[in-house]
Formats: sequence, structure tokens, C-alpha cells
Amino acid sequence: MDVQFITDRGKIRETNEDAVGVFYNSSNQLLAIVADGMGGHQAGEVASEFAVSFIKEKWENTKEIHSENEAEQWLEAKIEQMNTYIYERSLANPDYEGMGTTIVISICTVEYFTIGHVGDSRCYFLDDNQFQLMTDDHSYVNELVRWGEISPDDAEQHPRKNVLLRVIGTEETVNADIKTFTWKKGNKVCLCSDGLTNKVADNEIEEMLRNKETDEKNLTALTNLANERGGEDNISIIVISHSLPEEVGDAPC
Repeated sequence: MDVQFITDRGKIRETNEDAVGVFYNSSNQLLAIVADGMGGHQAGEVASEFAVSFIKEKWENTKEIHSENEAEQWLEAKIEQMNTYIYERSLANPDYEGMGTTIVISICTVEYFTIGHVGDSRCYFLDDNQFQLMTDDHSYVNELVRWGEISPDDAEQHPRKNVLLRVIGTEETVNADIKTFTWKKGNKVCLCSDGLTNKVADNEIEEMLRNKETDEKNLTALTNLANERGGEDNISIIVISHSLPEEVGDAPC
């Protein structure tokens, strides 16, 4: 797999409360994570860093994932443990009270990628024919859209757009969405925080990722575009490109 990532403070925030990571287990299988933290006294920055460092340790101590089912079970268990880890630290330190973080995580093998997600950080999938959002935002306005009470266009301007219904670390337990999809050479997976998607439309992200420039240059261009349109939030993006021959079969990333 070819992986590129970027994280940027934006133009308004004093700190970057996003955190990103790309890690490999002992079988050289890949895991990528974007976490978007929230909370006072820079606790959002702490929460997202906790999430990334927690999953890094767990993944690097994992020998090998053998199946889609195993990948899903691993993510479900580790996200629940991550939630407990961050929640307990928010109770133990007054400066961390109420801290939390969104997460979107992907385990990528040659045949499939598995997503674990809580909050409104997103995963997109790009192939020859389509650019598809693979996650559902755990937000108040997205629930209104799902129930047909407002349109997607209305949601973009809704005053409670940033209200999240699920995050990591604010309650004792959390329910993560876990999904697995197949992919092949030439496909791409994009993980990002809402600092990108609040400023750059899906079709614009697709156009950039199909650009013949390198992913590194395209991520810089997307970040610059979000900043040009206000840059009120931190911006983080990871792109994983499937670049191995299909005949490799079950070989790890």
C-alpha cells in the first residue's frame, strides 16, 4: 500500500486537536487512524493523542489479522477499550473533564479494508467508477436527514451541525460502526476529519484524488482549499492507495 497523510492546524485554531497515525503490525499489515479531539484546556488535543497512541500500541503488538471477521472483532474490542481508557482519564484529571474524540480507523489488507468509526470523521472509497462515503456521521443533523426532516443541503447550514451524538471518551461505553469492504489495485481509501468536509464538497475531494498529481500534492491542495475557505477547524487527511498486484492474494500489506 502507498500511504500519504497530512494534518494542519488551520487558520483560526491556536492548537491542532486532530491526530493521525499510520502503523504496521508484526506481519506488516497496515492500520490508519484520524482522531478529532474536543474539550477545554487543550483536552481535545490530549484525547485525540490518547486515541492514536492507544491504537498504535495495540496494533504494533498484534501478530496478524487472518480474516474480515477477525479484523472487525479486533476493531470492536479495541475501540471499546480505547473509550474506557480515555473516559477514565477524563475522570481522573479535572483539566480533562468532558474531553472526547471522534475516530475513523481502517485496517487494510490486499483483499479488503475494515473501517471502525465513531463521530463525524469520515471514510471515503474511490474506484474507477465512483467516489463513495463509507461512514454515516453520528451527528444530530445527520439524524434529521435520515428521518427526512431536513435535506442534505439544509444540514450544511444547520445551526446545530456540530452537535455529535457519539464520541470516544465521554461516556462509559460506546457503540462503533464496523464495516468491511473489498478492494483491488488502483482503489483508494480516504480518511479525514470534518475540517476538510465542512469546507470542501465531496465532488471536489473526488476530483482532487483522481488528479494525476501525487497523493502528497493532492492532500496539500485539499488542505490549502479548506484554509482558503476559512480554515476555522483543524484539517487531517490520510489516503491509502492499493498498489499491490491482485495475484499477491492473502499476502499482508
